[in-house]
Amino acid sequence: MSQYYELDDATLWNPSNGVSRLFLGQVRLFEDELGVASGIGPMEADACEVVPAQLGRFVDALLDWRGRTNHAVIQAFSDGFIATMLVLAERANVELDRNMSAPNTVEGMHDLQASSIPLPRSGEAPGWSVAVHEHAHELARFMSR
Repeated sequence: MSQYYELDDATLWNPSNGVSRLFLGQVRLFEDELGVASGIGPMEADACEVVPAQLGRFVDALLDWRGRTNHAVIQAFSDGFIATMLVLAERANVELDRNMSAPNTVEGMHDLQASSIPLPRSGEAPGWSVAVHEHAHELARFMSR
């Protein structure tokens, strides 16, 4: 069996039930963490609607949230989910803010790791952003429609 993530008449993603269950669990967890609706509707009869405007706000908030942490465990937990969300946003033709620059001060960050905090140089995109976008590009091949 599989489930469908749809936008109007187009299928954005058709994962197996197990993958979909894990994904929806992460969606709800990040909705709670960010306080932002994802645009991923409830699963009913093995299908759910995706609302593009909400999806865009959610992914922008997710990218902003991720850009403000240097905690290795949070990065490990979140980057695969973020890559998955980027694939869905691209398939839904959602235009993202792309203003994902890391904060210039420690005060703007959250969940700091006890080690030193590597900050990008002024105007430089954070390395995680490039890596997560590359991961999304690779992951898209495995996300059947």
